[in-house]
Amino acid sequence: MLKKEKELLDRIFDLEGQIKKLKDRKRYGLVWEEKVEKFETESQNALPILREKGGKFPDLITDEKQDFNILIEGDNFHALSVLAYTHQNKVDVIYIDPPYNTGNKDFRYNDNFILKENSYRHSSWLSFMAKRLKLAKSLLSKNGVVFISIDDNEQANLKLLCDEIFGEENFIANTIWRKKYGGGKGTRFFVDLHEYIVVYSKNINYIEPFLLERSSNQTQIFKEKDEYYKERGFYYIRPLKSGLALRKTLIYPIKCPDGSEVKTQWICGKDTFENILKDGRIVFKKLKNGKYNIYKKFYEKDGDGLVHPESIFYDLAYNQNGKEELKDIFNIKEGREIPFENPKPTKLINYLLSINENKNATILDFMAGSGTTGHAVLKFNSENKTAHKFILCTNNENKICEDITYERIKRVSLGYENPKGEKVAGLGGNLKYLKTDFVPLEKSADSLKQKIVEGSTEIICLKENVFDLVCDNYAKTKSKIFQNQHKFVAILFDLFYFEEFVLELKKLKEKPVSVYVFSYTKDFSKDEFGDLGVDFSVEPIPEKILETYKKIFNF
Repeated sequence: MLKKEKELLDRIFDLEGQIKKLKDRKRYGLVWEEKVEKFETESQNALPILREKGGKFPDLITDEKQDFNILIEGDNFHALSVLAYTHQNKVDVIYIDPPYNTGNKDFRYNDNFILKENSYRHSSWLSFMAKRLKLAKSLLSKNGVVFISIDDNEQANLKLLCDEIFGEENFIANTIWRKKYGGGKGTRFFVDLHEYIVVYSKNINYIEPFLLERSSNQTQIFKEKDEYYKERGFYYIRPLKSGLALRKTLIYPIKCPDGSEVKTQWICGKDTFENILKDGRIVFKKLKNGKYNIYKKFYEKDGDGLVHPESIFYDLAYNQNGKEELKDIFNIKEGREIPFENPKPTKLINYLLSINENKNATILDFMAGSGTTGHAVLKFNSENKTAHKFILCTNNENKICEDITYERIKRVSLGYENPKGEKVAGLGGNLKYLKTDFVPLEKSADSLKQKIVEGSTEIICLKENVFDLVCDNYAKTKSKIFQNQHKFVAILFDLFYFEEFVLELKKLKEKPVSVYVFSYTKDFSKDEFGDLGVDFSVEPIPEKILETYKKIFNF
């Protein structure tokens, strides 16, 4: 066969393969051109690890008994890649405020701003978001929820993208947030007053109903008082009779105090009625004609004092409030520019946090910007006696992570002075500042494993949320031991010193120990440690780290 004929046949086979792919492609959903990002070429043939920032950015510690909150400096894709190992299925709430891709220099892609005239404008944004949301999904706990702020420029695309990544069945709401007080000049058609917050779950079957405390206006309806007051509070009544479409299972007779019966369609089934009647939640009111109206009691302290949040957020907080908060924190006098454009107000994030019943949630913002989410979590904890922890990820473009994100959390944690010269008390909270670094891919698998293990300290500490170094024998016997209030974390970087390592472990008492041991294989038996006298677990490293990275980076 001639060379040209072979080339032609190869080309035909290639085209046939492409045609088959096109035929197999889904007929509904988003299609966009995948774009290679600068971070992918810069980190080619390298895997991300973490290092402590240190230097001018020490740990913030206001209470040694509390866990650390985390700030990670670096490209958020690399940060998410590390978190895919340390926090898989562990994050309860994700909130992000991504670039809106307005075409007005708000979205930088590969060092260039994406302008409105760019024909690949939406493809670039979708490629950027898809890579990160796919990783973010793996971090969510089974009852985790993600909130994404967006405006009209990409809202429709974001909805379809999230349907694809999280599943259309896990869509919760497309809420509307009124972002400013009133109108503006220069508009041609409608005055733009709103943005959206798109809400998805990891698995909607595990999500509890969203409930909030009623507003002061709404609580005024609870006026009546009965023998259950101490336990249930005040109550109000509503007719038990239903005005909904006909349902035969809800039609049955109810016997009144005088022995007469009322038969109609009620708001609950017969068995439920019998239960709430026994529980003192039914009121019979006799009319002048001798007949009865029947009502159900709703108590303020008994679940009925809570309401579902509405999907439109009116007069909650405005963009201007976010700007005023930054001015206050950074002591910026009137007339001077704030150090970050369009920060979200903490009150908006706190409202989203209030929906979550978990009092000890892990909250992630991997597009942290000015650090509003971290500030909001500290504020929420202070006001509600919760123990939420946050993880913030942002790059350090124009020193945003150092000068704004870290500095903001530092000031609101420790306290600061506002432009009026007033001292603002700190909200407390501990912070650990980490940054991404890289280990080059080695041709030798064993050499790569050694490199990853040597750079794994901060990754393991983050996974366990244990950072207090109590025993550093790295120079002599290649081991380190950390602790917090609840446990120890012990790391052996070289199996040659295994016996010395076991002797160190036997000194640890009263708290369980998470043991990490360098091994070229996947398995490492607890039996090899004998009886340590405490509860302990063993995980070989770096096999699970590499397994995670292989799925992400395809090396």
